[in-house]
Order: sequence, then structure tokens, then C-alpha cells
Amino acid sequence: MITIPPYLKKGDTIGIVCPSGYMAAENIETCIKTLESWGYKVKVGSTVGSQFHYFSGNDKQRTQDLQKMMNDGGIKAILCARGGYGLSRIIDDLDFQKFKRSPKWIIGFSDITVLHAHIFQHYQIATLHAPMAAAFNGDGYKNEYIASLKNALGGTAANYNCAAHALNRSGSGEGDLIGGNLAIIAHLIGSHSCYKTRHKILFLEDVSEYLYNVDRMMIQLERAEMFKHLQGLVIGGFSDMKDTATAFGLDIYNIINHHVKDYKFPICYGFPVSHETENVALKVGVKHELKVGKEGVSLKEVG
Repeated sequence: MITIPPYLKKGDTIGIVCPSGYMAAENIETCIKTLESWGYKVKVGSTVGSQFHYFSGNDKQRTQDLQKMMNDGGIKAILCARGGYGLSRIIDDLDFQKFKRSPKWIIGFSDITVLHAHIFQHYQIATLHAPMAAAFNGDGYKNEYIASLKNALGGTAANYNCAAHALNRSGSGEGDLIGGNLAIIAHLIGSHSCYKTRHKILFLEDVSEYLYNVDRMMIQLERAEMFKHLQGLVIGGFSDMKDTATAFGLDIYNIINHHVKDYKFPICYGFPVSHETENVALKVGVKHELKVGKEGVSLKEVG
């Protein structure tokens, strides 16, 4: 049974941390102002603006900052400022006991998929795969994708639609929604943080990968039987894909389709979950219904 952390109300505090890659402090200013305009208080962690080579701090510093936010009873949600890489270096050093007793929303995507998967598999607590701090910059704070994060934090049930795609497989399915970044999901296979996908709806997205590497990761998921008993598959954006000097021979969606076309569950392509602007807030672990038809696709929260 999934545990839903308390939804936020005005006056609640959101903590902002960088548990993975480095991010300059000035890049979260618009995010802070926007969260405050929504009626929330903001507490900034020590890793925001801090740098240790590629990371926002060494492993110990990043662990301590995230742990402090998780243990702080006055913080009702934790927004990860950016992804990058680094969470799998510290995931086994985090203590989730206070978090388990007093859950709060963990927000982010990309490398934050490590947290989504680990928390769902071990504690059955819902998290938010959603835009991070950089998405608020420019006019981002005004768009529908940032608005979807605001709605999710306030308790609005998700109900998203997208256009039909030629590779879609029609049908409907219902199950807990899990997923995130393909590279991270493949990376977690064989670890105790790996998603168990039986009877789930799985969503995938990625950025800046070579086409052959996406093919290899899809083979890894397939051989790990992660597609075998799905209720549905949602393929989001795969942006800035790269090819080798000798072309791989298929575009990104046809590479993915090659590995999943013989399954019977509904599949949709082009759903707005990605590393780009089109990135709606999705409650990981919460039951959803996926409907794929000739006229379009709907993904609706039902639990």
C-alpha cells in the first residue's frame, strides 16, 4: 500500500538541495521567488552553490545536507535543484528511518530517479518526478509544466493528455506509476534499489545518449524482464540524441519500438516527460490509468 506524503499548504517550507551535480546559487533565484509567490517558505541547503569538482560537494557533504533536510520536521518537501550524477554514490549512506515515519515529497528527475526508485522499492512512499530549479528560469515559471508541479504539491490529481503517435499500441492499463531516466533505471538493475515492474505502468525518458547506447539499455531492461508484466509503457522525450560516424540506422523511437513492439500492453510515444520544457509532474508510486487510442493518450491518477 503506497503512502502519500502530506500535500502542502501555504506557509509550509520547501527545502532545496543539490544531492548530485553542482549548480550555481544564482540559478535557483527565480525558483525561490516562484515558490514564495505560491505561499511557501524556502530553506536552501549547504550544497546549493557549493562545488567539489563535478559535484555540489564531496560524498559526505552531499549526504549530510540531504539527510538534514530529510530529518527536519519543519520541511514538508525537498526540491532537488538539479540532477547530473552522484546519488548512487551516497544512496546507501542515507538513513530513511525518520523519513519513513514522517514522509515528505522528494521532487526532481534525471539522477533523482535513484531516489524515486529506492524510496518506492523500500518504503512504498510516493515521490514527485517533476521540474527542478533551472526549469523556473526565463519564462519557465509561467508555463503549464511548472504549474503541474504547483498543482501536484497542492494535492490536485494528475490528468494528462497527449497526441497520438504512429508507433503507439492502443489499449488501457491500470497500475502504480514508476519510472524516470532510462540510463539510471538500467544502472540500478542488479541493485536493491532497482524497480520491480510487475503490474506497473513504466515511464522512460533520457537526454544526450548515443543511439546505440539506448539500444543497449533497452536490451538490459528486456533481459531483466522489466517489460514482461507491465500494465503500460509511457515513452517520453529522448532529446539531443547522438549518432556515431557510421549511422546506427534507426531513429530513437524506432529503436525503442524494436524492443517492445511484441508485448501486449498499451504503449505511447511522445508523452511530455523529458529533460526539456515539456516535463509534467508525475507522482511515482501512485496508481494511474493509461489509455492509448487512435485519437490520443490519457494518463490519469486514480489512486
